[in-house]
Formats: sequence, structure tokens, C-alpha cells
Amino acid sequence: MLYYFDESGFSTTPCVPYGWQRIGETRQIHCHRSKRMNVLGFINRRNELFFNTAEQSVTTEIVVKIFDAFTEDYAHKYEKTKVPCFVVLDNASIHRSGAFKAQLEKWQQRGVSLHFLPPYSPELNLIEILWRKVKYEWLPLDAYQSYAHLKKRVLEILSNVGEKLHITFA
Repeated sequence: MLYYFDESGFSTTPCVPYGWQRIGETRQIHCHRSKRMNVLGFINRRNELFFNTAEQSVTTEIVVKIFDAFTEDYAHKYEKTKVPCFVVLDNASIHRSGAFKAQLEKWQQRGVSLHFLPPYSPELNLIEILWRKVKYEWLPLDAYQSYAHLKKRVLEILSNVGEKLHITFA
């Protein structure tokens, strides 16, 4: 089984690269600073998504916690199927820290091994497609009304990946 891991952040500062409007119509998005909701996630080509959120800065400790949760969940599947899992991730410093590397053996015992991408190659990490879809296609403009509304909408979207929302990985 192959999964892709990464983190992404969401705030009320909208990510709207362009927009369309009727002639004579003015569309606007009110922009105000808010907390940042960080999402840490694992996705495979079958749109099976495992994620968690954090409102504080993403540190090695937070990444280790989600890897622990993911590998513990996967360990149950591994016991039954003996199919190993490989997680593709980038070379962020929090993924290369001593505290992170100290967990590798424990995760391997649970059936999960890691593969680090070459530096500066985010296009090889398929979860980047998920972040792009959420930010530029699936997140409605009304999500930017408030932080609470944004958080609710992002969680709704992520909870529907693989059920109502699908990515076709070509």
C-alpha cells in the first residue's frame, strides 16, 4: 500500500488566484487575519484519507503524533494482510529531525516504511493535488466569513474525500 503525506495550512486569508464575474457585477471577499488551521494528512490513490488538524505550529512532536496514530491504525491491517505500507513524504526539517528518526523502527514494526522525495520536488507528492483541490476548487467562498466557518467547511470537505469528493490520479 502506498500513501503520500504532507501538511497544509488554511486561514481566512483566501487563496483565490482569479475569478469570474458578470459585466457590471462586483464580487468581493472580505479578508481578515485569523488563526491558521494546519492539516496533516495521508492519502492513497484510492482516495483513502487519514488526517488530523492542529491550530498550533506544526512541530516534529505533532508530526510524530499523527504518524503514531496512522501507523497504529495501519498495524491492524498489516496483522491481517501482511501487506506493507510505504509513505512518501518530503524532506522538511521536521521529517528529518532526530526525534522523528527515532520512531522509524517502531513504525516499521507496524508495517509502515518511509520514502523521502528528492529535495525540491513537491510535484512527486500526490497529496499536493488534494491541497490544491481543497483550496482552489472545493472550498466555497463563504468559508472565508470567519475562522469557525472556515474550519467547519475544511473538515466537511476532508471528511467527504473518497465518498462524495474524488481525485483521479492520472
